[in-house]
Amino acid sequence: MTYDSFDDFQYNSCVSRGICSISPRTSALQTVLVLYLRLFARFAYEIEVKKETQSYILNILALSIFNPEFSEESFITLSTHLKKELAKIMIEFLEKHPENTLDNEKKKAMEIFNSTEDITDAIKYGEKMFRRALDEIPSEIRDLYNILLVIAKSITINLLELESYNHEYENGFNTILNILSLINIDERNIDILKLEIQKIAEFDNKLMSYIHHVQEERYGIQGSSDVTYSTVPNKAVLVVGSNIKELEDILENLKNQNIDVYTHDDMMLAYTFPKFREYKNLKGQFGQGVENCLLDFATFPGPILLTKHSLHNIENFYRGRLFTTDIASIKGVIKIENNDYSQIIKSAYASKGFKTGKQCETVNIGYDFNETISKIKNKISELNIKHLFFIGIDGHSLEQRIYFEKLIRLVPKDTLIISFSYNYEKENLIFINSCYDFYSISRIYNEFLNVEMAKTIFIPNCERRSISQMIYFASQKNTQVFVGKCTPVILNPSLMNTLENIFEIRGISSSKKDLEIIFEDK
Repeated sequence: MTYDSFDDFQYNSCVSRGICSISPRTSALQTVLVLYLRLFARFAYEIEVKKETQSYILNILALSIFNPEFSEESFITLSTHLKKELAKIMIEFLEKHPENTLDNEKKKAMEIFNSTEDITDAIKYGEKMFRRALDEIPSEIRDLYNILLVIAKSITINLLELESYNHEYENGFNTILNILSLINIDERNIDILKLEIQKIAEFDNKLMSYIHHVQEERYGIQGSSDVTYSTVPNKAVLVVGSNIKELEDILENLKNQNIDVYTHDDMMLAYTFPKFREYKNLKGQFGQGVENCLLDFATFPGPILLTKHSLHNIENFYRGRLFTTDIASIKGVIKIENNDYSQIIKSAYASKGFKTGKQCETVNIGYDFNETISKIKNKISELNIKHLFFIGIDGHSLEQRIYFEKLIRLVPKDTLIISFSYNYEKENLIFINSCYDFYSISRIYNEFLNVEMAKTIFIPNCERRSISQMIYFASQKNTQVFVGKCTPVILNPSLMNTLENIFEIRGISSSKKDLEIIFEDK
């Protein structure tokens, strides 16, 4: 049986996850942290920032930006340390450049310090600065700043993932400082911002490619694998998110314990790497994925590890069984320190575990990259293909499924559809069983980057990499980009308008109309 995400869900993830918007209080606190980070970037650009400080700055960006679950407790934890680091970097900068007083920046720093001494003041100050930005900065410029922050978050999480493998990426941290500095600029030139955004989107694409290289070096060449949804009687731990290095860590910690490990959501991707098939305590996938996390978490009979930068709706009925390795945890989630999983082990033994187990289907996920590229090239030759369509991993809504089913029926025969979501028997369609591998569309596309042929990319599902990917694609020659309906946390209507006006990235409308737009020049 081949994995089909549509067997899992038929409803909107925004509603099911409870993250359709960010509360005004949360938005105010995030605004304050961005102000601190911008000041840090202003003073740090000529200073050799220590590795531990770099890591902390990256974690703040990853945890705070566009995160609906960001809490007041997390703000206090992060801002307290950030103030100390900002003060240090200011002193070091002024010692190095005594002639450069930077009076304006020092004044801004003192204003922020004095205005955010407690949580109430911080919220008021954040709201004030947010309103000021609305009044003083044109909407397109604000949207471009938000795009910079979205891509910064993607790059940041990728850099931290590399860090977990003890790898670095050249100019990674400096790129983040540059992004934060761009939000500081007084000259609000759309063309300059557009060019810089295209550059950092390309940087992020290269970064994702390097992560994939590092993972294959460590875990073996990615390929297809069978994954079971069955459970067996025993104590168990559920691992959630996308950081497979942390899955490796907990498997190593539990290999001498009588505790089984199950995966959830994007973590399913780990099974496509040969290394993870060696772990006897890795039993399979549990639940129906991120769209159904409320029910899945509530019914899992053991502790749940949220790997770094996981985004889930945390409900009271399973608080206390949740653990995280993030540097700041939200209320009811227990923080794991220094890779010490003893609390999870203790919780697993204290939990009821699976009493009887349950037999469920086995699904096949993953694909052979070289075989797939060869198949695409053969199809291009055999069918005299003039146009390539790429359909990314879908967002699971019934509306979008109907859209793409119709689109696929109407696509002309000289267009090859490379689909990561739909497996139909059609001569000019190749299905790639990528599961949760969101990088796979970039990986396949890059193999045909220099082919002189029109390309159209559909990004139906929005997650942390999506905006970076769509801008990267839209910046390439002969490439059009269409994006599906996304949760407003990631892509609100104003941001979508800016993407269309500046980067020519369109939202999907109707299959017939979009095909007319795509082929209007033919």
